[in-house]
Amino acid sequence: MHSDRRWYGGPPPRGTTADVIEVVSPATGQVVGRVPRASAGDVDRAVAAARTAFDDGPWPRMPVEERVAVLRRLSARLHSDVDYVAALVTSQNGTPYEFSRMAQAYAPVMVLDYYLDLATGFPFEEVRTGMLGPAHVRGLPVGVVGAVTSWNMPLYQALCKLAPALLAGCTAVLKPAPEAPLDSFLLARAAAEAGVPDGVLDVVAGDGGIGAHLVAHPGLDKVSFTGSVRTGRQVMAACGTNLTRVSLELGGKSAAVVLDDADLDSVVGQIASLAYMNNGQSCVAQTRVLAPRTRYDEVVERLARAVSEMVVGDPMDPATRIGPLVSARQRDRVEKYLHIGVTEGARLVVGGDRPADLPKGWYLQPALFADVTNNMRIAREEIFGPVACVIPYDDDDDAVRIADDSPYGLAGTVWTADAERGLRVARRVRAGSYSVNTFNMEMGAPFGGFKHSGIGRELGPEGLREYLEYQTIHTAASNPQAARE
Repeated sequence: MHSDRRWYGGPPPRGTTADVIEVVSPATGQVVGRVPRASAGDVDRAVAAARTAFDDGPWPRMPVEERVAVLRRLSARLHSDVDYVAALVTSQNGTPYEFSRMAQAYAPVMVLDYYLDLATGFPFEEVRTGMLGPAHVRGLPVGVVGAVTSWNMPLYQALCKLAPALLAGCTAVLKPAPEAPLDSFLLARAAAEAGVPDGVLDVVAGDGGIGAHLVAHPGLDKVSFTGSVRTGRQVMAACGTNLTRVSLELGGKSAAVVLDDADLDSVVGQIASLAYMNNGQSCVAQTRVLAPRTRYDEVVERLARAVSEMVVGDPMDPATRIGPLVSARQRDRVEKYLHIGVTEGARLVVGGDRPADLPKGWYLQPALFADVTNNMRIAREEIFGPVACVIPYDDDDDAVRIADDSPYGLAGTVWTADAERGLRVARRVRAGSYSVNTFNMEMGAPFGGFKHSGIGRELGPEGLREYLEYQTIHTAASNPQAARE
């Protein structure tokens, strides 16, 4: 896919940079697409176009039903393109196609469809009786939104931000990661064809410097960022300078707690899939497996067998379960952690090598560590690759303590024959999303993290409220309709 247009309310004016970003397949090292590389001036123009569209354009002033109608056309277009979108994202970041089709193509449209249904009957305005008289409480669009996404789930992250923002009446500038910008330009083109007015959705692609320029821009009213904790701190500091509202979806080091009554025949395969999902490049990956000491060796043995059977190869092959890492730099980072784990005294049970039969691309065999303690770096730091570790615990209290002993608090799972016992464990862990005997991210429920995993929530009604400012209009008790009129 190639795009020669920057999306800031029209074709690029004279004098903008002619630079391009070449998107490289992590499976082959070959260029699979090109998009314009934004300059700081391009970002300024994008924000100016979004500001004009918000201050003077029709989008924020449309009845919500009209915005819904426009975005339903966008949904229809994306539904018709799911196979292409899945292949496009896989070509950028190496997600196995079988996973990509659901997570990278269908799930983003599911998010959009959820918000389309929610917005139709959402209480953007309500009258509260009050103790001193009627109060009209209005949810107004927050304004111009800067949305910054990562490369691991690019279109999904974009629509988690843009669907509620646009339906609320905001305008937005989307900044995708340079490793995976192609789907963002596809989205912008589809939105324009659906009837989204100029300036309502703009895309600027570039490296971290362009992202920094965007989030620090005084023309923004809100920033929504997905990425690392380190960058999240920088984003928050930049937003603080302008008092720009900010939400952050950051990292995770999620724990899968295997209770002593769990049926290992049914749960080990599921845990392995969750630990190594999206080649381990997922913030919700269950990379810490907590196993009872009484069954520790059994859990390690079964997990090692499941991991060793995962097919590593071409991400477009339906049999592949582990594709390449997104870049050579990312593979180097993961290999550094493999060395750290061994140096710390953990036992590398299986994996960790570069496959000899895959000399091209940035492949790595999925790795499993045993004899891990929770104070090791491989247990505390987000590796973001196909690496998991098994940590022993004594009883349920100890399992909760270890699961909660992390700077992160994004997600987790608990596996047991007793669902009520599982619920008791889940309720005790400070994490934003927990699952019992399954793993789920429900579109209608809030998603986000405790501690260093972030600030704010995406999905559910809570995700829409992130893009609203609330105004209260008080009226005299004898004339409650005055403000509405």
